[in-house]
Amino acid sequence: MAANYWESTQRRYWQFTKEELAAMRQKLEDEDPNLVHMYPLPQLRHINIYLNQQFNRLAKRLGVRQQALATAQVYLKRFYTRVEIRRTNPYLLVATALYLACKMEECPQHIRLIVQEARGLWPETFHGQDTSKLGECEFFLISEMSSQLIVHQPYRTLTQLQGEFNLTPEESQAAWQAINDHYMTDLPLLYPPHIIGLTAILLAITCYNRQNAAGAANAAGNSGGLVMAANALAHAQAQSQARAAAMGGNSGPGTPNLTSQGSFAGGNFSSQGGRELGDGSNPTDPKIAKMQRFTNWLAESNIDIEGMIDCTQEIISFYDCHEQYEDLVVRDNIKRFIKARGLDK
Repeated sequence: MAANYWESTQRRYWQFTKEELAAMRQKLEDEDPNLVHMYPLPQLRHINIYLNQQFNRLAKRLGVRQQALATAQVYLKRFYTRVEIRRTNPYLLVATALYLACKMEECPQHIRLIVQEARGLWPETFHGQDTSKLGECEFFLISEMSSQLIVHQPYRTLTQLQGEFNLTPEESQAAWQAINDHYMTDLPLLYPPHIIGLTAILLAITCYNRQNAAGAANAAGNSGGLVMAANALAHAQAQSQARAAAMGGNSGPGTPNLTSQGSFAGGNFSSQGGRELGDGSNPTDPKIAKMQRFTNWLAESNIDIEGMIDCTQEIISFYDCHEQYEDLVVRDNIKRFIKARGLDK
């Protein structure tokens, strides 16, 4: 992997604003409005959930590790900013992205095994594919991504900072799950990996409920935890602005204290002297103390707190959306345009 995230192609070419992303997708649809009208699809979030499930199913059969799985999902997101989904066989793209990601993450899978397992998973929509088709699709995928294949992931932030914030094993697992879930949103195309990793830690600290093994995934229903998360970010933002004003600096987002590899440099971020979070909670509560430490760390680290606020809102909104997801509807709509356009052959 390239050592420097801050000079990476990911940062320079594959991070967009929400407006830019919407404009790119609209442009793809405007190129052939008849195709869009003929094959209507569910909302993008539901399509992302379905494709994530297909990635997980294939990865489980192949024993692919999480890093490669995450990279494959980013590849597919990048590809579909350049090519309209109705022009492709998404199942072939899922298999191809996973095949390519495994090579890039140094855990290669044989192309014949990928095709064999994909045929077993999707007999109706993959039966006409073979190794040559997957090889052609790999070239197509690489070309549309301009051969920019290095992906930096949020897992590094979590593994480096879980000790700094004294995360319990359950909280670390909840944060890991939140990172896994964010690949079903647009966040990998909107924010740097360290912002997403810190947002996952925040949700794990505030929303993890020991009575619910789902961890961060129950965040949407944890109103108390969400209030704490919102208060923590608002408090960190106020501290950061006050600190910048006192120093005559700029309180806007900047480059945090990171090494050239995109990992956090060592530092002494004391949790002493911080103010309470303002939610009426007992500051002696271990959870509150942990949250105060996290808040003070954010205020001193020049992190883009507004970006974290947006990431938090996006993940919570995604969990709400997930409750309305219907697998059969998405599967049937995708199958319809694949069959009608002969994309399974």
